[in-house]
Amino acid sequence: MSTRDYQMLINGAWTDAADGGRFDSLNPATGAVWATMPEATAEDVDRAVRAADAALSGEWGAMTPTARGKCLRRLGDLLAAASEEIGRVETTDTGKMFKETAWQATYIAEYLHFYAGAADKIEGETLPIDKPDMFVFTAREPLGVVAAVIPWNSQIFLSAVKIGPALAAGNTIVLKGSEHASAPLLEFGRLVKDAGIPDGVINIVTGHADPCGRVLTTHPLVARIAFTGGPASARHIVRNSAENFAQVSLELGGKSPFIVFDDADLDSAVNGSVAGIFAATGQSCVAGSRLYLHEDIADAFLARMVAIAENIRIGDPQAEETEMGPLCTPGQLAHIEAEVALALEEGGHILTGGERAPQDGLYYRPTIIDCPRQDMRIVDTELFGPVLAVQRFRTEDEVVALANDSAHGLAAGIFTRDSARSLRMSQKIRAGIVWVNTYRAISPIAAFGGMKSSGYGREAGMQAVYDYTRPKTVWMNLSDDPIANPFKPR
Repeated sequence: MSTRDYQMLINGAWTDAADGGRFDSLNPATGAVWATMPEATAEDVDRAVRAADAALSGEWGAMTPTARGKCLRRLGDLLAAASEEIGRVETTDTGKMFKETAWQATYIAEYLHFYAGAADKIEGETLPIDKPDMFVFTAREPLGVVAAVIPWNSQIFLSAVKIGPALAAGNTIVLKGSEHASAPLLEFGRLVKDAGIPDGVINIVTGHADPCGRVLTTHPLVARIAFTGGPASARHIVRNSAENFAQVSLELGGKSPFIVFDDADLDSAVNGSVAGIFAATGQSCVAGSRLYLHEDIADAFLARMVAIAENIRIGDPQAEETEMGPLCTPGQLAHIEAEVALALEEGGHILTGGERAPQDGLYYRPTIIDCPRQDMRIVDTELFGPVLAVQRFRTEDEVVALANDSAHGLAAGIFTRDSARSLRMSQKIRAGIVWVNTYRAISPIAAFGGMKSSGYGREAGMQAVYDYTRPKTVWMNLSDDPIANPFKPR
């Protein structure tokens, strides 16, 4: 099968890298190269940012908020119509299940629709000022050019939660695709012109951290950086922002606690935990990868969960019967193998899995590890794979302490029938998202983000639109009297 050669989207035109550089993209299900991407140069990135900056004062800048909203709505409609095609590409490029990628593309269109409706709802305010004859109000204005750095996993979703509020507020954007898998993002880019969005408003570049990411996040015309990825890369992003004083939002990784009390609906909690860690092959920032079980129900819970894990159908992510696909990169597979081996050295006990699956490609078995101690490295290391660390607890205070004993703070799950307890726990757990008797639920209406090493800032929700604006304060003197000479006494 011949490889597919992609191009970048800069100022409404599809283009190769200035020096012709390219890099390969692997199909994780086979390990074979299936596509190539442009390796953006510093010149390419500069061209994209300048195109985005020029668009601010062009047709896009002259559009009414309502007209911008109509463009976003059309983009959402086009995404929903193309969901199957984009889903196939995303599955090929990342190994994610086609059933998930096609559904996600359809649902993610709702985020663009939400922000389409928000575009003409951005309001300033009048201020009851303490000065006579003064009328003072604020207006919300776009920040300018947004640099959005997108990881390979859930890239259409993670693009939509940046594009939606950024464009609704009147900004323009340059998206950098992941060096591991950029094809779905570039396929999405094909919809931009048909949505009526002017050239230069949405630009997509592909390449590695240097020079592509470095030049983008230090560019003097970039006003905001929206980054999703790991803490190590985020530290570079924050340092880079010192060059242009861009505002920064970070949505980083997680090691989310999934807490099950002895009064929980056991079937529901087991199913929720299975979905929380083995869906998307564990390649989710909100994966419920730390399981805390009340000791009275731990054995029964694990017996059910192990039975489900051992019967998960692993295979071709394009096939309807497959339930779990491969990991995306060889580096992930090597990292997981090393961390599982260390967990065993530290006293962990494998209940199921713990090894590669027999299929060709980057497959790893669903794995559950009984961890006797909180200080084991696997308990607070994000593996980004189908590996679950399990511990037991006796009291509510004990599990709160265990759950909060983490560098991360993105999400948490709590399963209990006690409504008072669920409210207490949701208040005590240090995480940006808390799910009670459910897991991995999302909506364009609800903010998404974390704390601690899981980042700062929020995506989705109405507040995200305001985060892509800056307030301007306007003072109007309503008096006809001349301003007094400050150097002459009255």
